[in-house]
Amino acid sequence: MTRAVCLFLLEEELKMQDYQRRFIELALDKGVLKFGSFILKSGRVSPYFFNAGSFCTGADLAVLGSCYAQALINSGLSFDVLFGPAYKGIPLACATAMALATEHGINVPWCFNRKEIKDHGEGGSLVGATLGGDVMLIDDVITAGTAIHEADGIIRKAGANFKAACIALNRQEKGNGDISAIDEAKGDLGIDIISIICFDDLMQYLNDDPLLKSHLPVMERYREAYGA
Repeated sequence: MTRAVCLFLLEEELKMQDYQRRFIELALDKGVLKFGSFILKSGRVSPYFFNAGSFCTGADLAVLGSCYAQALINSGLSFDVLFGPAYKGIPLACATAMALATEHGINVPWCFNRKEIKDHGEGGSLVGATLGGDVMLIDDVITAGTAIHEADGIIRKAGANFKAACIALNRQEKGNGDISAIDEAKGDLGIDIISIICFDDLMQYLNDDPLLKSHLPVMERYREAYGA
């Protein structure tokens, strides 16, 4: 394989896909993704903010489910059940299961947990399909890693195998140490973590948009300071 062919294949691999652009455009349109100056829980001052809670209509969920489903398909990972951790993960897992069925012909079961254990009726803390086999967790982001470790406990208690997680945004940002919270979770739990977009994708989108390109310098400085 010649060097020119190798470079072409690399460029093709790095290109953003349509579903990634649709995701970013929806996030911008709904105010889920904002640029400015935001103090994060970590105390860092970030030039951008992502709040998946602002995805709040049926149309939003339809696009989100499609994007999550495509990310799963592209990953090539196999799994037996989707798990949506309470609370944000619940509609995300539901929307993803629907998109897998309607767009890809893959009818996968899904379930979610309650924050409070139910002591009447069917009881327990899990709702939906049986949490068993290889589990794919669906959630919005991983920040400190606390939530994903809690999910790991739920999955293990059910006797299932926590195989991987699919999130909306990988900030590619250092955690408490020199690696990201996502890489920490991958190492601690021995799982794969995929995302619809990452920080690099966001930078590429900004670079391609004349109206948003002005945000690039401060975003680059942030990456230099906190990038993992």
